Amino acid sequence: MTARILVVDDVPANVKLLEARLVAEYFDVLTASDGYAALALCEKTPIDLVLLDIMMPGLDGFEVCERLKANPKTAHIPVVMVTALDQPSDRVRGLKAGADDFLTKPVNDLQLMSRVKSLVRLKNVSDELRLRAQTAQTIGLEDIGRVDRPDEPGNVLLVDGRGSSQERLQRALKPIAEVSVISDPQAALFEAAENNFDLVIVNANFDDYDPLRLCSQLRSLERTRFIPILLIAEQGSDELVVRALDLGVTDYLMRPVDPNELIARSMTQIRRKHCNDRLRSSVQQTIELAVTDGLTGLHNRRYFDTHLKLLMDRAAARGRPLSICMTDIDRFKQVNDTYGHDVGDEVLREFANRIRTTVRGADLACRFGGEEFIVVMPDTSAEMAAGVAERLRTIIESLPFAIPQADGPLKVTASMGIATLRPGNDTAEALLKRADTALYQAKHEGRNRVVAAAA
Repeated sequence: MTARILVVDDVPANVKLLEARLVAEYFDVLTASDGYAALALCEKTPIDLVLLDIMMPGLDGFEVCERLKANPKTAHIPVVMVTALDQPSDRVRGLKAGADDFLTKPVNDLQLMSRVKSLVRLKNVSDELRLRAQTAQTIGLEDIGRVDRPDEPGNVLLVDGRGSSQERLQRALKPIAEVSVISDPQAALFEAAENNFDLVIVNANFDDYDPLRLCSQLRSLERTRFIPILLIAEQGSDELVVRALDLGVTDYLMRPVDPNELIARSMTQIRRKHCNDRLRSSVQQTIELAVTDGLTGLHNRRYFDTHLKLLMDRAAARGRPLSICMTDIDRFKQVNDTYGHDVGDEVLREFANRIRTTVRGADLACRFGGEEFIVVMPDTSAEMAAGVAERLRTIIESLPFAIPQADGPLKVTASMGIATLRPGNDTAEALLKRADTALYQAKHEGRNRVVAAAA
């Protein structure tokens, strides 16, 4: 794993020690001796993680962290505070400032590397989502800057084998989340898969069950792979914590649990989950826009060009027929010239709706461009495709288009060309050419008809 780590400490010996440990693990290490230098580096250099000392002259670590998290350019950088302070109140203050974790001096090598690797993995996922979502921001779909740290109530699943600790933890979390409590780890796995949780808290207090098994299962299921996991472990169980972080557990707490630290760490994970959910949603919207025609809602030419080849390959491999119907609205230019492009757009929308109601679920309907549309029909012979096309032609012709902006219902007809995949080395270009030739013949013969290309 490679990443760029910034070590911030005013004591040169501390900097050199951390730098040596990180370089030995092949990390790229930058250093800063004060808060101002750290902020400047983060502003101008891509940083994957900051190891930040608290007790520094000028700006202390708390203020540096607050400034990093308040700046949209640097808010997504994970911050680990490295300090001699070991009071729960200090950890809570740091977490409220936006820190992702704490390491206490002298730093344990196992915990250092486990935390660094775990947070870098999370950063990589977030960075990929943010990069993909840039397209959505460019076209005005999503303002990425406002999804970094939304303070929305969370939905938490607490998996705890003991009633006494269940009650304490549930009471502590009540101000920030709705908490569901389950004692049976296997039942908890099903519950997490069936519901939309923002955080799963696993208390490692089971007498006859390995809590890491549940953590591993949560990470292996598609439905639960991205839910943050907070592990609560016994003091001194460093090996358990390191293994948990390697498995993908997001954060951990040691017992006895300080309620304020529990709230702060839970809020950090809930915020991150909400942020990444919003980014994934933005990415999905962008993907849909990339393959969908904005006017009609059908798939667009880009999607058609890619997917037709896949459907043809599958049909050839299975020895099954495949047909396409290329259709064109007759005299569509007259509609635009007579009534305007707004009426023309409504005609295209209604035409697309009628295609939707005619084709089967397995068929692929696309807007090919302008007033041309294509329907790809897997497992469909030429005769069957001609029947589908004739049914569509009749539906278009028989019921005039009721367009509010026009003076009255518009009579619309369409011409259609059918082509069927030939055995052997048929290509998408050849198939489309035959459908286009058949469509041209339908137009030439008087429009409002279906013509099938020669087999």
